[in-house]
Amino acid sequence: MPRRLVVINVVGLSYDMLGPDTPNLSQLAREGFARPMGTVLPAVTCSAQSTILTGLLPREHGIVANGWYFRDLSEVWLWRQSNRLVQGERVYDAARRRDPNYSVAKMFWWFNMYADVNWSVTPRPCYPADGRKLFDSYSEPAELKDELQSRLGVFPLLKFWGPGADIESSRWIADASIEVMRKSNPSLTLVYLPHLDYNLQRLGPSDSRVRADIRAIDAEAGKVIKAARESGAEVIVLSEYAITDVDRPIHINRILREHGFLSARREISGWETLDCGASRAFAVTDHQLAHVYVRRPEDVPQVAAVLKQVAGIEHVLDRQAQAEFGIDHERSGELVVASDRRSWFTYYFWLDDTLAPDYARTVDIHRKPGYDPVELFVDPNLKFPKLKIASRLAKKLLGFRYYMDVIGLDAQIVKGSHGRLPDVGHEASDAPVFICSSKSVETDAIPMTAVKELMLRLQFEAH
Repeated sequence: MPRRLVVINVVGLSYDMLGPDTPNLSQLAREGFARPMGTVLPAVTCSAQSTILTGLLPREHGIVANGWYFRDLSEVWLWRQSNRLVQGERVYDAARRRDPNYSVAKMFWWFNMYADVNWSVTPRPCYPADGRKLFDSYSEPAELKDELQSRLGVFPLLKFWGPGADIESSRWIADASIEVMRKSNPSLTLVYLPHLDYNLQRLGPSDSRVRADIRAIDAEAGKVIKAARESGAEVIVLSEYAITDVDRPIHINRILREHGFLSARREISGWETLDCGASRAFAVTDHQLAHVYVRRPEDVPQVAAVLKQVAGIEHVLDRQAQAEFGIDHERSGELVVASDRRSWFTYYFWLDDTLAPDYARTVDIHRKPGYDPVELFVDPNLKFPKLKIASRLAKKLLGFRYYMDVIGLDAQIVKGSHGRLPDVGHEASDAPVFICSSKSVETDAIPMTAVKELMLRLQFEAH
């Protein structure tokens, strides 16, 4: 019979955060051990989580970013939820071969829908035909979300992402995870706590105000650790990536457009949209990494030459070079581009802000053809922003369609990012962390690809 294990994913946590601001996490490290952890390219949520659970690189599990270009559809899709997009054996599949009664709770980790687990919860808004957006969640079993929301209230989606994102969403997840652990006693519980992601991107890790966020997430992680230890479970705390200070956004799609590679279409509404299928080349941007999709093979050298001249771009990887980094998968772009330490990529493709698409000024993670951290801020140029937000919410409450156009278009406001590989010698601050309650699996170096095997050893072999 395996030992019970709780794995807490504290997004953005790094080794050098252990100390006075993290009494609970530091105590866990003293009981067991802690190490900076290796990561993968790209060091982003979906890729990192897939590597943690499969032990594979993106070339093998296929999750080359938080989203990519579906060539057969000529569409960019980010933040899809189906677990069937992930290729390879998960840690819990391997565990069930050892113990058919092995059970799993997956609390807000990504690719949660249709995962082969016993209990799961993930955000899943409802979109009525009239254009409204209703906050809801998806769970397995279906009644689990109702049981949790009857005790804890509706999951606070506005606190999970966007300008209002704060500790409340992580607190809800922590409390819900404890409820599931106590009621169902899973063999493995996977818990996702995103709070550090917010102000580390808004303010940058060098800002002293981030210390309050570190203390806040330590308290929530501490509750889960306490419940796990009281039940006799081992605990692993890890992160997907660390965040570094940035001050230079790179508008890679504007550069491609200016060189005649990217095509945009003027809609009847008056704004522009990215025409992926008609473009010779365009980028799907994801923090400090971008997949550049080049329609014609003969254009690849010319596109690469253009990008190599762009300030802030550190690597331009063709298919052969991608193999060195384990990202040479069919879903990857013909070119994969990584920024330097202080830079990151916007998705912006318009050359005139008056032609920006309507979704650009909203929180819309599915419609935008790239990741947009500016969604974490209310546009500082808005007059009376609280009044504007209140008026939009009033329309929502009254059942009317509404347009929450409160996001700005100035990417300079973002002060933290991630996605590239850490520089050698900066692992304590630029790399994710691995903390374990037991010294039985202690090792000097922990690549992200080794986490799956360490989890299995901790549950089935270590004493």
